[in-house]
Amino acid sequence: MSEQINTIQALNWALDDAMAADTNVVLFGEELADGEGGGVMKVTAGLSTKYGARVRSTPISEMGFTGAAVGAAVAGLRPVIEIMLMNFVAVCMDQITNHAAKLRFMSGGQTHVPMVIRTMTGSGFQTAGQHSDFLEAWFCHTPGIKVVMPSNPADAYGLLRASIDDEDPVLFIEHFPSYWNPGEAPKRGVSIPLGKARRVQAGSDVTLIGYSRSMLDIPVVAKKLEAAGVSCEIIDLRTVSPLDMETILTSVKKTGRAVVVHEAVRSFGVGAEISARIHESLFRELKAPVERVASQDCPVPFAKQLETAFLYSHADIEAAVRRTLA
Repeated sequence: MSEQINTIQALNWALDDAMAADTNVVLFGEELADGEGGGVMKVTAGLSTKYGARVRSTPISEMGFTGAAVGAAVAGLRPVIEIMLMNFVAVCMDQITNHAAKLRFMSGGQTHVPMVIRTMTGSGFQTAGQHSDFLEAWFCHTPGIKVVMPSNPADAYGLLRASIDDEDPVLFIEHFPSYWNPGEAPKRGVSIPLGKARRVQAGSDVTLIGYSRSMLDIPVVAKKLEAAGVSCEIIDLRTVSPLDMETILTSVKKTGRAVVVHEAVRSFGVGAEISARIHESLFRELKAPVERVASQDCPVPFAKQLETAFLYSHADIEAAVRRTLA
């Protein structure tokens, strides 16, 4: 059996290996240094002891240290910052969308901003509406920034290494509730190219497309459907901006059906963009309209029963698949 680690360990390995390989890699964020606990989830544990001042704990000022990272990146460093929870990116949207994402364009390609913004999110722990949102669509709608969302430890390692090496800003979104789930350990030193989806499972009847949390649920539903004679192809996007439309369209052209699943709310989401592109490219070859499965269009509730109702269910995914087959 291959070695098993969790996502926290994989991220720590990626940061450690990147810092060892390039002295320009620096870390900023609240409580990152070992003196403050090595990060709220211990992702950076041990790194300040090993690399000293290259790991900086900051004041609680997301706007401030994000701006500092933009400046550091322009000056030649490769900062990796941690914004503790994804809802807090709202505090520093100006630095991300008006500065980090635009400087390459506004300088005629002369200035790059090679920085990574790590953040985590996800419902299920009753952290409520200001601590649980998946806001990836905000940034997918922002030209100049890549959006990466791993679903397992090996991908978390390889995608983070590639993100740190990228010449442009990357938003790296981690699924908090699955941090401790074990998975196959990565091969250290090996990056996974950004913008490339992974075909998790081959199938012939319907293509199930997901990323991050939904990749914990899609295989479970696919296994149940397989027992009922439905063959599902599974695509893990890994990078949601830019989208790997070649992999998506190749699969859907084969199956003729598609279901997109994500934890973010349904309206104006990544699923809507994928659906639109599939319909534009494969309209006459589709056997059914593309289905979207997502969370309810409301803030994440605190009460456990309401939080459960907010999130899509396995039954929702199965029902969407069966609608495409009907």
